[in-house]
Amino acid sequence: MKKKLSFLTLGAALIAVPVLAAPGAADRNVTLTRAEAQAHATEKFAKLDVNKDGKLDASDRAAKRSEMQAKMFERLDANNDGSISKAEWDQHSADRTAKRGEKRADAGTQGGPRGHHGKRGGHGGHGGMMMARADTNGDKAITQAEFQTAALARFDAADANRDGRVTPEERAAQREAWKAKAGEWRGKRGAPPAAPAGE
Repeated sequence: MKKKLSFLTLGAALIAVPVLAAPGAADRNVTLTRAEAQAHATEKFAKLDVNKDGKLDASDRAAKRSEMQAKMFERLDANNDGSISKAEWDQHSADRTAKRGEKRADAGTQGGPRGHHGKRGGHGGHGGMMMARADTNGDKAITQAEFQTAALARFDAADANRDGRVTPEERAAQREAWKAKAGEWRGKRGAPPAAPAGE
């Protein structure tokens, strides 16, 4: 169970295949071609493969965590003396509290609760499932080929008219379909177990 959870966490952290958010497509009004999605997947894989071993696995997660810890230490060590004083720690805590207040205020105006890192749903969930699906041979690692295949499958699923381009309208339709599926899944999870036949 622990291995499965760590893989899903890797999936959420790396959220693999955001192909529909290719460079330039951060603006939802941009049409994305299949070639752009493929190029973005190649770039994204290279970024996520922290240790450059040609696959995404737990070692990439560990390397990313170390990288993030080093950056955090640098941020906290305001005077760059190699240690964190109580004053530096207190300043960090105050800054964090202020940021949280801003995020809560933003979430209130934008509507709906947001998960970790300001994204709806937080870690796990959909991202972890996408990563698990990308791992077609079940070896708890995702190769570049698996990553590309999953990325293009997502693109093709969004390309409703099969013209090799995903328009803003198709992207919006895909988001709505995902929301509906997520609602169904949550409904099933919350439903009481069915009574055995004959009772």
